[in-house]
Amino acid sequence: MTSPPLGTIVDAHLHVWDPSRGVYPWLGSGLAPVNRAMALPEVLPELAGRGVTAVVLVQSADSDFDTDLMFETASSHRQVVGVVGWLPLDRPALAASRLAHLREHPLFAGVRCLIHERPDPHWILGRTVDAGLDLLEQHGVPFDFVAAGSAALTVAAEVARRHPGLHLVLDHLGAPPLHDDPAQAEQWRQTLEVLAGHPRVCVKLSGLYPGRVADDGAPARAGAYIRTAFDLFGSDRLMYGGDWPICLLHEPYGRTLDIVQRSLADLDAGGWNDVLAATAARVYGIDPLRLAAAAA
Repeated sequence: MTSPPLGTIVDAHLHVWDPSRGVYPWLGSGLAPVNRAMALPEVLPELAGRGVTAVVLVQSADSDFDTDLMFETASSHRQVVGVVGWLPLDRPALAASRLAHLREHPLFAGVRCLIHERPDPHWILGRTVDAGLDLLEQHGVPFDFVAAGSAALTVAAEVARRHPGLHLVLDHLGAPPLHDDPAQAEQWRQTLEVLAGHPRVCVKLSGLYPGRVADDGAPARAGAYIRTAFDLFGSDRLMYGGDWPICLLHEPYGRTLDIVQRSLADLDAGGWNDVLAATAARVYGIDPLRLAAAAA
């Protein structure tokens, strides 16, 4: 695949949702600022202001209606160059049927499930789910793994071990601790190192919000985690994600991009092209012509 032109920025982790279309169990009163329909036009000015010309929409509910909403959004916005939808991985036969349908859509880019919202942290290691992941591995479909801490990273490492051919995308840098906890930070680093040993695992630099921690050292720790990820994975296995509209609970859109750019200030042009566009384009199979059209 042709590498995106230098200067291209792809936000590889952006959401849209609409509670009138279906149930988002995690979306409650405590999330009042975003507990409403969040549509792409609302963030387009911020994307343009930051030079972001293309986005990958990522699922927000474990249901088909959410995936359908993302494809509907893509049909009327050229900025959408990929959709990471949902599959019922614990029902392999149904997942196979739905996957066949999704793969007919040129913007289908991958699959995610809200595994961090499930009461069983080892759900994804179950026999039926394992068969669902086999399906993704066989068809070369990336899987976004959303972790909620170092224990979940250990589960991600087991998934990578069982499925060496699976393109595993670790969302939000595996949720490293932003508060001052050297033991947790070291556990995160050690498990991330294990994941780095699997060449098909890559990492999203997303979901890091120092402002949610009442600690002056949190921004520096976030930067250090990003540099650790670069040391372990290299630029060609890192991608930027803005995590709108979840980011609005903590900061305006674009602060994550600022943190990434400050933390990796020494990257050359090729390295920046990896982090800001090329890794996402390669992993998610984004058509270069779509990237060009998005920027037009």
